[in-house]
Amino acid sequence: MTISPSSRAVQQYATTSGNLTARMAIHSFSTNPQHWFDFVAARLPATGDVLEVGAGTGKLWSHVDRSRMRLTLTDFSEAMCAHLRTVDDATVHRCDAAGLPFAPASFDTVVANHMLYHLDDPAAALREFARVLRPGGRLLAAVNGRDHMAELLALGPLIGRPDLTLSAARNDVTAESVPHLVASHFTGVTVERYPSDLSVPSPDPVLAFLSSIAATPLTPAEEAAARALVEARIATDGTFHIHKHTVLITADR
Repeated sequence: MTISPSSRAVQQYATTSGNLTARMAIHSFSTNPQHWFDFVAARLPATGDVLEVGAGTGKLWSHVDRSRMRLTLTDFSEAMCAHLRTVDDATVHRCDAAGLPFAPASFDTVVANHMLYHLDDPAAALREFARVLRPGGRLLAAVNGRDHMAELLALGPLIGRPDLTLSAARNDVTAESVPHLVASHFTGVTVERYPSDLSVPSPDPVLAFLSSIAATPLTPAEEAAARALVEARIATDGTFHIHKHTVLITADR
């Protein structure tokens, strides 16, 4: 049964941050020595009123010099908001991305880091981002390509679990489609690819990732089958190599 992106997000994130934490952990095996959050931080304006929508655990902000920023963080999940409240000097709101509780022209920067594909109506959220940005403000939005992590996601069908997929596959919010969508509400749209793949030396991070995206737990037989496939790839190639396709889209209000 196909479920909506928002229902999938509720299933994954409403009561726990564990799935996101497990999902982020596999990216520690990046082939790029520059961390993704440092890549984003280097492209953020240094000052002003900054809003991150769908901020998750707020990990980005441990990589950012915020001395001249006023930071506001939002998420729909109370579990995530509990994490966000530990971010020093940040204001936290639990809300929907398509109904932000802020006056027009409240922010200089809006960040949407890997969250648009969790929305049933990403265009409505982009309209909200444009509404709350000041003239001349900047949007930074991260999304993945259709081929992102294809080697990892191919494991699901091989072990009889075709449901093991990322939410990006459930709608068309991808690196290929989003720049056009952003251009409907913003100007000066640019797309920059983050140059990185993953080189995973053992099966456990891969199995943890698969478990984090599973609507129902993997059976022992499914887990054993996935482990065997990953181990075979590592025996042949030295690591389990996963191609990434992540872009950062920037645009002006």
